[in-house]
Amino acid sequence: MIRYVYANDLNDFPRLKRTMFQDRADQFKARLGWEVDIDDKGEELDEYDGLNPLYVIWEKPDGTHGGSMRLLPTTGPCMVNDHFLNLTDGVRISSPLIWECTRFCLSRTAEPRTAAALMLAGGEVMSGFGVEHYVGVFDARMVRIYRMIGSSPEVLGAMGTGRDQISVGLWSFTEQARLSVAEKAGIPPETSRRWFNLAFGDLVTTDQPAQRIA
Repeated sequence: MIRYVYANDLNDFPRLKRTMFQDRADQFKARLGWEVDIDDKGEELDEYDGLNPLYVIWEKPDGTHGGSMRLLPTTGPCMVNDHFLNLTDGVRISSPLIWECTRFCLSRTAEPRTAAALMLAGGEVMSGFGVEHYVGVFDARMVRIYRMIGSSPEVLGAMGTGRDQISVGLWSFTEQARLSVAEKAGIPPETSRRWFNLAFGDLVTTDQPAQRIA
């Protein structure tokens, strides 16, 4: 199932927390060779994990991490503005209607539908919190994944070629896209919405996440 957990609440899910950060270390350091910091517990965290982001997490039946992504508003510190302005010609992306999506991670043992389930959950956040777009930096390997689940971004800028290409993309999420991604994930839309409501209730206003993510 999908869990929506703010960083400040991760300790309520110790096994999910531990395996998520370990899977991030495995994906970004071991498999992709990124220059990321791994702590003595074998977990990957950075400064943005300290800003109380919202994590969207696919939890496997045994309570471990299957896949996840991290959401932060662009009105505060975020990677695209702090480290990747060269990809947007120096233009800062800052709006309460645009959130940044980073650390898209899939466990080695993730179900094939996990990526689509995360995208579907991201759409629930957009709908529930009044977010119009996500922005994020992605590498060439993600292009195929986005295309496969029917959620390809508008590319705002890129550098490099082939497997070394890095891009900044902007995502929107229409109702048609929601239904399509739900089908690919094998998750009924009403189930997806129920998971969201379990986390936030039926009434969510656009100012709530800004208050929680500070």
